[in-house]
Amino acid sequence: MAERIASDELAERVCDGDLRAMARLITRTEGGERECRDALAALYRRTGRAHVVGITGVPGAGKSSLVSELARTVRASGRRVAVIAIDPSSPFSGGAILGDRIRMSELVSDPGVFIRSMATRGSLGGLARPALDAVDVLDAGGFDVVLIETVGVGQDEVDVVRAAHTTVVVNAPGLGDDIQAIKAGILEIADVHVVSKADRPDANRTVRELKSMLMMSMPEGPDAWHVPVIPTSTEEGSGFDELLAALDRHREHLNRTGEIDTRRRRIASTRVVKIAEEIVRDSFLRAHPERIDAMLERVVERELDPHGAALELLDTVKERIRYDE
Repeated sequence: MAERIASDELAERVCDGDLRAMARLITRTEGGERECRDALAALYRRTGRAHVVGITGVPGAGKSSLVSELARTVRASGRRVAVIAIDPSSPFSGGAILGDRIRMSELVSDPGVFIRSMATRGSLGGLARPALDAVDVLDAGGFDVVLIETVGVGQDEVDVVRAAHTTVVVNAPGLGDDIQAIKAGILEIADVHVVSKADRPDANRTVRELKSMLMMSMPEGPDAWHVPVIPTSTEEGSGFDELLAALDRHREHLNRTGEIDTRRRRIASTRVVKIAEEIVRDSFLRAHPERIDAMLERVVERELDPHGAALELLDTVKERIRYDE
């Protein structure tokens, strides 16, 4: 058996662009290994250069095909690109269900491309904490663009907005509702709208309707960002140069207006809260079960109210965290 490489050494190799080291360190953070905490902390201080792009949209919109073609376009521009593809957790193994990620496999032979499929692991918003740690690893590893593709958008699946610098919302014609963006409540979260499968005859209608809806809430002022609507077609290979140009313009806009600092603060807030929630949840599961059962029995017998029980539980968790640390 090969000798295990310490996470600190892996972190150094990550900064040298070692793809295997990146994959190993991401695996360790997915597994919740404490040994890699210091390594991740060191890497975090060397991040902040990558453009993090979140890509979401309704199921069936062709997000995976779009991401694959966009990754090719980024590489054609001479930049390195990483893809974090978020999949629903398998109900049996807890791992990611790869689905149509297989179509991206032809890109993996390119050393300037890194692709990782990761599980939601029950995260309500679709992004678990390890996915955000993976962004740090890839950022420190020298990737210029990191694409985060989410499971699919809904009322509770907009975590990607709080984890990315630029958010792309993907819609497609012929999904049964031409105003699906409004119904999903996602019109306002997009920095860029994409209408995929633009080779279909009804695509122009979807583009027009999206543009009309955006016109009703167009911001004013010289520094306002006007959300573009970009039709793309993976069948024809069209629209992806325009999409990449829009992403680049948005990054320039964020830097010019100072909005990038606001978004970085939002990302930091999201990550801190996620980690705190994970610590509390894990500590709860490890806490003395007999003590928790006794407390819940008191709630059932109306001897203790739920709010009081929650405060008591948090005290138990704090004791456990102090013990573990």
